[in-house]
Amino acid sequence: MMKFELFARVALREDLPQYKLCRGDVATIVEHHPVKNGEDGYSLEVFNAVGETLAVITVAESQIESLMNNEVLHVRVLESA
Repeated sequence: MMKFELFARVALREDLPQYKLCRGDVATIVEHHPVKNGEDGYSLEVFNAVGETLAVITVAESQIESLMNNEVLHVRVLESA
């Protein structure tokens, strides 16, 4: 059973330096990857502040968390290569 709904916005629980993403960055779930006898995964689409796709990545369920009503979104500059 999916813990997160498709197309829900979630936050990263940890930095993902290989994608230049940081804990707290927001992404949208675009696919669920169920695993028998293991941890499910999710494909996430990450957007910039104006809605352009930056990346589509796959993470383990433990690497994301739901957004909460007491959190505020924040803009940061994406580090260049």
